Amino acid sequence: MKNTSKIYQWIFFAFASFSTVITFSNTSLAQALKNPYPNKAIRLIIPFAPAGVTDTSGRYIADQLTKKLGQSVIVENRTGASGNIGTSLVAQAEPDGYTLVLGFDGTLVINPNVFSKVPFDSVKDFSPVGKIGDAVLILVANNNFPGKTVNDVIQLSKKDPNGLSYGTSGTGGTPHIAGELLKQKTGANLVHVPYKGGGQALIDVLGGSIPLVYTAVAGAAQYVNTNRLTAIAVSSKNRAPSLPNVPTFIESGIPNFEVSSWVGLLAPAGTPKPIIQRLNLALNEILSSKEGRDRLEEMGIVATPDTPEHFEEQIKADLAKYRSVVKAAQIRVD
Repeated sequence: MKNTSKIYQWIFFAFASFSTVITFSNTSLAQALKNPYPNKAIRLIIPFAPAGVTDTSGRYIADQLTKKLGQSVIVENRTGASGNIGTSLVAQAEPDGYTLVLGFDGTLVINPNVFSKVPFDSVKDFSPVGKIGDAVLILVANNNFPGKTVNDVIQLSKKDPNGLSYGTSGTGGTPHIAGELLKQKTGANLVHVPYKGGGQALIDVLGGSIPLVYTAVAGAAQYVNTNRLTAIAVSSKNRAPSLPNVPTFIESGIPNFEVSSWVGLLAPAGTPKPIIQRLNLALNEILSSKEGRDRLEEMGIVATPDTPEHFEEQIKADLAKYRSVVKAAQIRVD
């Protein structure tokens, strides 16, 4: 009888537990059906001024997400401190999927290494949604420059006691980091000349004021294609679709030399996984479409549909990679 009693008790306990699970599941399902995501407008914070490549790519993605999600994705430009201000706003936002940030490699993986302090933790404070794409970087030269290849640049720089000057969009930017990495890997005698934007640097290399500029393919391609500048190499893993005849640094004999400027979407840390998955699915649909790929390519961005997990891995890896470059070059912006 004691054994029979225990069996009845076990059956009662199992039934009660199962009922609890069913009740909980029904409650969760009811809540999900009552408040499907998204059910209101989403804010996309772009931590830079309008009109740049980062802004235009973000606005395109916002427009396409509006169509995919059935709710408005409203862009807000919150500028300041090289992207730190707008990015920190999202780090502190409610993790409900209604506030996102357009993440930029310069802000998330370079700023923490070149600023003495940033108001967010690039890994702990965000839930990555997915990378949008890579903006390919290129080293270009004035047409009167005697070198045509990466090896030419390296050898000519070593012969010049004053070194070869290369311009970039500014101290601590991805092109600057790429130039410093090239120095560290090859021993090239390169001298950084920071500008307040890539446009002015291109004007000066066209005019012959400086021999070299490290910049985004999007800005330089028109000058390369019209033979007004000489393309030395691109620093992406693969050749740029807009400049298929220009070799990569890897092809030019610099192993593992890969530096691209990327953009992606992130939410505040703690955002529920179903929401992240919903956003990632919609983003990947955009990036996998011919229209999406072509539109981003016009901006100099190679679309990279992928998982949130892989995007998070890249953020961690780039933080470590650039930390060593910045430390060796002693780069600081404050």
